[in-house]
This record gives sequence, C-alpha cells and structure tokens, in this order.
Amino acid sequence: MNYRIAVRALCEFTAKQGDLDLRFTPSPTALEGMAGHLTVTNRRGADYEREVSLEGRHGDLLVRGRADGYDPARNRLEEIKTYRGDLDRQPANHRQLHWAQAKVYGWLLCQARALETLEIALVYFDVVSQKETLLVETFSATQLQAFFDAQCQQFIAWARQEMAHRAERDQALRTLRFPHGDFRSGQRQLAEAVYKAACTGTHLMAQAPTGIGKTLATLFPQLKACPGQQLDKLFFLTAKTSGRQLGLDALASLQHQAKPLRVLELIARDKACEHPDKACHGDACPLARGFYDRLPAARAQAARQPLLDGAALRDVALAHQVCPYYLSQEMARWADVVVGDYNYYFDGSALLHGLAQVNQWRIGVLVDEAHNLLERGRAMYSAELDLREFKGLRRLVPNVLKKPVERVVRCWSEAQRLQSAPYQVLPELPGKLLNALQQMVSAVTEYLGEQAAEVDPALQRVYFDAMQFCRLAETFGEHSLIDSTLVPSSDRRITEASVLCIRNVLPAPFLGPRFEEACSCVLFSATLTPQRFYADTLGVPAKRVWIDVVSPFRAEQLQVHLARHISTRYRDRQASLQAIVDLLAEQYQARPGNYLAFFSSFEYLQQVSALLGARHPELPHWEQTRSMQELARSAFLARFTEDGRGIGFAVLGGAFSEGIDLPGRRLIGAFVATLGLPQVNPINEQMKARMDRLFGSGYDYTYLYPGLQKVVQAAGRVIRTTDDAGVVHLIDDRFSRPEVRRLLPAWWACPA
Repeated sequence: MNYRIAVRALCEFTAKQGDLDLRFTPSPTALEGMAGHLTVTNRRGADYEREVSLEGRHGDLLVRGRADGYDPARNRLEEIKTYRGDLDRQPANHRQLHWAQAKVYGWLLCQARALETLEIALVYFDVVSQKETLLVETFSATQLQAFFDAQCQQFIAWARQEMAHRAERDQALRTLRFPHGDFRSGQRQLAEAVYKAACTGTHLMAQAPTGIGKTLATLFPQLKACPGQQLDKLFFLTAKTSGRQLGLDALASLQHQAKPLRVLELIARDKACEHPDKACHGDACPLARGFYDRLPAARAQAARQPLLDGAALRDVALAHQVCPYYLSQEMARWADVVVGDYNYYFDGSALLHGLAQVNQWRIGVLVDEAHNLLERGRAMYSAELDLREFKGLRRLVPNVLKKPVERVVRCWSEAQRLQSAPYQVLPELPGKLLNALQQMVSAVTEYLGEQAAEVDPALQRVYFDAMQFCRLAETFGEHSLIDSTLVPSSDRRITEASVLCIRNVLPAPFLGPRFEEACSCVLFSATLTPQRFYADTLGVPAKRVWIDVVSPFRAEQLQVHLARHISTRYRDRQASLQAIVDLLAEQYQARPGNYLAFFSSFEYLQQVSALLGARHPELPHWEQTRSMQELARSAFLARFTEDGRGIGFAVLGGAFSEGIDLPGRRLIGAFVATLGLPQVNPINEQMKARMDRLFGSGYDYTYLYPGLQKVVQAAGRVIRTTDDAGVVHLIDDRFSRPEVRRLLPAWWACPA
C-alpha cells in the first residue's frame, strides 16, 4: 500500500522550522495569485511548460504535485510565489520552505527526464508592482535526490503510522453498529438515504423533523460508507455552537466501537487564542516563538487522542507551549472527522476547502441545519465599508499612509455627491474608488511588513475590510448588488458620510462549486421546504436526491390554533397588544406550565411583556434581551424545568427559536406572534427585484419562504419526542391563507 502525499504537504511537515510569524501576511488573494502566475508564465518563451505534473516514490511514499513551470531552453525549473509588501521582510523559514518545495520538484523532474543537472529558480512576483525577483541556484541530480530522500525519510515513520491508522480506522468502520438498540421512527429512513447517497456519489437534501436524531442518523451511515468509498475525511459543519456539540456527542457515542477514529473540533481564533493582547509572531507571543520546533511533539501527542475537542486540544497545546488555534489547523490534516462552523469549508479562504484541494482528499460533507446556510453564505460573500472610518483614519495613520487614505476619501466623496437618495443601488462598481482602495491596501501592506510595533486596531480593521471588499469586487456579478447608504455622523468634524456595500443576494455561485468538490454532500434540516428554493439559492448540484422523512409525531400530540382575528402587521401592532395578552393569559390559565412566546422584534416583545405584567402580575414571565451573553442565555433556559411555570419571551429567529431542546414538561406550548417575514425596506426590495429577475419568485424567495422557515423552527421547540404533547398558537390572520398553510408541516392538524 502506498501513502500518497502532495509535495507541498510533505515540505510543510518536514521543512518548517522556527517561529510562527504572520507579519509578512496577508498573502495576495486567490485570484491575484492565479493572475500573478499567469503573468509570469506568459512572459516566458513559446517552449515554456506550465503546470508540469510530477510524481516519484520513496519506499511506501508516493509524492506528487505540479511544478509551476519548466524552461527547457535554460533547463530551469521555476517555483512561482506571489506576494505583497517588502520581500526583504519575508521570514527565513518561509524562504526555506519555498526552497524545499522547489528542490523536491527538481528531483522529480530530473528523475522523470533523466536530467543530470537542473537550474532551480524561486520567482517572487509582486502583485502590486508586477515585478519579478529571481533567486537562482544550480543543483546536480544527485544533490536533489539526496534532498528528496532526506525529506521522505523524515516523513516515512509518520506515513507508516498513518497507513496503519487508516487500515485500523476502516476496519472499525466496516463493523460499526448503530449505538442504540434500534432506530427511532424516521431515523432509519434518513440513515438509509444518507448511506445510499454516500455510496453513489450523489448529493442529498433531507428534510427531517426535529427530535428523531438527525445528527446520529447522518454521521453513522456516512462513516459506514467511508471504507468502501475510500473517503479521506468527513466534515460535519454547523451554524451554531449547539449543533457542534451535538455532533461531538454523537461521534463520542460511536467512538466506543471505532476507537481509532480521530475527531477534531475547530474553534474560532478569538475563542482559542491564549494571548489576545499579543500579535502572532515570536517576538510578541510565547506560543508563537519556536512553534514549528515544538510542533512535532505536540502533533504526535494530539494524534494519539481520539477526541480532540476544544478543551482536549488546548491541554495538548499548552503542555507543549504551542498555540492551540494553529495546532488545531495542523491537526485538521490528520483528523478523520472535523467538526466546525460552515465557514471552515464554504468561506472564500476556507481552511478545510484549501486543504482538501491541495491534498486531493476524497471528502464527505454533512451540513447541519442547512436552512441557515443561505444567510451565512450571503454574509461570507458580502463586504461593507464605512466612509466615517476612513475619514477618522486621517488623524491616526503615519505620514506615509496619509496620501493613500486621503485619495480613498476624496474618490468616495466625489461619488457620494452624485447620490440622490438615502439608499441607492449603484449601476456598476465605482472603478475610481476601487483603484484608490487597492492602492491604499498595497501601501498599508508594505507599511505593515516594515512595522515591528503593534498596529493601531482601527487601521487594522479598515485594512482587512478594504481587502475583503477588493477581493469580492474581483468576482462581482449578478449574484450581488453594490449599494450606498447615506449615514449621519456623530463627529462634528465629519460631514454626512455613506456606507458602501457589496451585498451578496445569491450565494449559489460560490457555494455550488464546494458541493461539487465533495464526493457526497448531505444538507439536512427540519425546514428545507420548498426544495427548489434551497436548491436554487444554495447552488445544490443537479445530481441530487430529495427526501422528506415521515414524521414520527402524531397530529393529536400538537394542538395548532390560528388566531385569525389578530393582525401582527407593523401598522396593527399597537391594536394587537391587548388581544395577544388575553390569549397568553387564557392559555396559561387553562393549562399552567412552561411556554415560549415569539415576536418579530424586541420592541414588540417588550410592549406585550409590559402589558402582560400590568394586567396579569401573577403570571411569571421573563424576556430575552438584546446582545444576551452566554450566561444570561443559560439562565433564561434554566427556568424551563419539569415543574416550572411561566412564559419566556423571545425574538423569532434568535437564540431560542432553534437549536434548543426542552422535552417533556419543560416546554408545553409556544405562541408565534408574527409570520417572520423580513422587514420591507429598500434593501430587501432590491433583493426581491433581483430574485424576481433570477427565478421569477421575488416575493416568495425574499419574504415568504425565509419567514415561514423561522416560524416552523420556533414551533418545533414544543414536540421533541413521541411522548410529548403541547400546543402552538399561530397569531396572525395571514396564517389561514392557502399559500402559507402549504408551508407548514404536513403532520400538523391545522384547523380549516
């Protein structure tokens, strides 16, 4: 059996030494990198060979990759690296890694073409100045072979360990049994559909009711399919921390049988960082100093721990005095299952997607609560800039940056003078302003590369925002809008300003290729209706299967009442308060217990809560508040006990309308005083117009479907098991409309 490894992955394992040092970053964007490579290779002669595929063996190792270019006339192999900033500031260990990659490619080329000597060049291409810097050395084939053998020899023991691990893992997964005595109702149907999709290389959209155990019903069959489909990795992706924990718990229940299975939890950098007050380089942070020298021992210990959740990984990292966040990124290469947020695979610069591409992994992807991916995808591919922040920078930045910042402000102000309304969609990208932004980004990059001291947070924030904006401008198209909103300024020195936004409307063009690159992808949720809406907006490939899992719940478990006499439209809210309070009190008096009441806004929630408190002071109730912290959220939920009584007031679409589990008498009813429709405003109206143009269903795609999804999720908190019983009050006359009722779960017995 051969262990396959990419040239880049081999060298990153063997040739990285010294400090973790991010001062020379950020790198050019992916598009800038590709354009830079193309510029360099287009400057070469007609016989120049691009993207030369190479591979070679060393014992059990099969090393392969693509060299950037080979010039047969010069007998020169080129390794092209794009960069921004001052090349002289590049850390020595970065340069060492680049030489290692070039020399490994060099031997593979000598071997393939029987070359006795070879000229090797590192070509550093500045994406801003478009200038090349060449570092050239000549090596004999013997020298290059010795270097190649040395790198492989450093890796061979780890490779053999990994081959043994893979064999043990696959054997354990072949014999894996469902961890419970039997499947719940509906759970087997979902598990069989996931297994079939994994084995046939298709994509599955699965709507399955809350409470049947969707997490285990997707993970178990996907793992069972791994050996037969030769999958390298499984990514379990979630929108929220609660979903991540459910995934970890389900995997822990399977690891009792599949002990070799390595599970890794990825945690955001700001939560994993031990020294948030320090920069990521060896001169500032003790966990960055000598990181790569201590990494091998930390990696070896981490690989011996089957479950690397955030706490376990932190323990290993601190035992070896390395950064937990960057240790987790390293372990993503060696874990079998990675549990993390959507952005680790779907974002423009996603870690897991990048690793999968470089290493040519065969992957399976599970997308938990997939209805959330639409808004999250839009956020990933949107960017916003505020003129007030740029104007404020003029007083903070050093002299070398004043001119580039001033140029941005001047170009922006010129464009703003043409704006005739408070909110306006621009007909095209503002080319002059974009050019000024790009020049500013280049100037700041160069400045940061020369700075040893800490950078002002305001400058850093604007810099990253500007880079993201420029990056998205490169891929701007019909999937997005560019709009400008006039905003007042609280600073008397700053006149009226504006916020410029590249606003993604349709994430499908960005997310679709990520689905395609997986061997199989399963999107599952209790609310994926209508199928076409989610397939269109998320870009799920045409080669897909849809399943709507039969609910294990009975209509008699849930009483559904429609409050047809109440309107919760914005203009009618004041008039609705008394009727809603009467309904809440009447239901509570008829059956005391725990209830949740959902509203469209905090303002509406507070108005009803205040009136309930005044009219029925004996009725316990408590409220969700704006920017509620984790401890406060826990205290809110802690009041829902088996013998508790009262009404919790929450905002629809917030922390308490999905992802919480209150079975039995912990929750016996819910009131939903809204259709959940997004607010009618100029932005949503523009999104509606774009959706209408793309799909012919602008209102449904922008307002109706997203709104009703939130309603069904919130109401789904009531019935969690086949033994539960409860009530749901849908408060608005529009719930009786046929087009709305069609979007409610089929098993609900809604009155005619």
